[in-house]
Amino acid sequence: MPTADPGVRAPVDPRLVARTRDHLAAFLRALHDAGLSVPATKQRDFHAGIEAVAPSTPGQLYWVGVATIVTSESGHPVFDEVFRRFFGSPEDAVLVVDEPAEAPEKQDGDEDEEEQGSAPAGDEVEDLLVTETSGSGLRAGLGSPELPKRFGRTSASAHAVMREIAAELPRAVPRARSRRHRPGRRRHRVDLRAVYLESRRTQGEIVRLRWRHRPTQPRRVLVLIDVSGSMKQHSPDHLRFAHTVLATCSGVEVFTFGTRLTRVTAALRHRDVDEALDSLAPLVLDADGGTLIGESLTELLADPHVVTMARGALVLVLSDGLERGDCTAMIGAVGRLSRLAHQLTWWSPLACDPAYRPLTRGMAAVVGDLDALAGVRDLETALAQVRSSFSHAPAHHPRRRNHD
Repeated sequence: MPTADPGVRAPVDPRLVARTRDHLAAFLRALHDAGLSVPATKQRDFHAGIEAVAPSTPGQLYWVGVATIVTSESGHPVFDEVFRRFFGSPEDAVLVVDEPAEAPEKQDGDEDEEEQGSAPAGDEVEDLLVTETSGSGLRAGLGSPELPKRFGRTSASAHAVMREIAAELPRAVPRARSRRHRPGRRRHRVDLRAVYLESRRTQGEIVRLRWRHRPTQPRRVLVLIDVSGSMKQHSPDHLRFAHTVLATCSGVEVFTFGTRLTRVTAALRHRDVDEALDSLAPLVLDADGGTLIGESLTELLADPHVVTMARGALVLVLSDGLERGDCTAMIGAVGRLSRLAHQLTWWSPLACDPAYRPLTRGMAAVVGDLDALAGVRDLETALAQVRSSFSHAPAHHPRRRNHD
């Protein structure tokens, strides 16, 4: 029997990859459900710790989790209970929970390999934990290991407010004059073709003039919703508002952003709002995490389709504006978005406080590019702003009107 090259690793069973990946994701989800906060930053540290330590025993995995997830004394009992449920005690649990369904027959001389393969080696652990999905705005892996977010049920009172918002939106969304002329009574341009055809029935006599005009139509709407940790209690109602806008208006696009940008327009088109929000769970994986407003808006403006859609549109940003780190990207992206849009409105829950002033570095720098900065924290305050037709613009930040 030929001797295996020690420098070449045997391929990992894909079923084992899926089981290990799903088991770790379920473990983190169970910690969250048990009351231990596991935001995106802790999840990232946990996976980065696994990559760095390459734990081959449950005890090593246990201490990686304690070091990266548990930040208070009260969190230890919850972590220990959930860890034992998924992996047993740190002394006798196994990291890989399930064996492949059909194990290959053992050949002579494989005893040593079987003893060494009872737990995956460090490099194999890295392979088992890395997964990447592209094409839908999400990239799950060691760089961004987040959990699906559930946004809860919509109450009867919330449904009532959403119906009121739907009734007000057609009057609230700004309108633009169409580029095409249509027949009508407004005396904008003589409809020569209609006049000629009618005169043929009267032996060339022009009895009545016909007119064409350019009717108005609602502008496109671009909604950008912050789902970071600081917006945790507000983002569900903001998504319900976006669902109402999609159901009421035409030409609407909706994106969420936290540590990444995700297009959620198709998911929110479901007729039932709760089913629409449930469909966001596998998409919006950066909910309750950090905030990278500048990077998200820069990625948004790198898409030519979005740039075309935003030109002359109503752009509505629902965020507290608490950017993390350098604000240069945020300032540049908001400035360009302001020049593209017909109207750039920023709704912040912080602005519900009458004493609020945009004093953070990011908001202080971009406030001059906004048409309106208003306070919205739930559906009721959103309804109040819709009734004011998105026109509440405090005097302390007039917009600089220079367009691309």
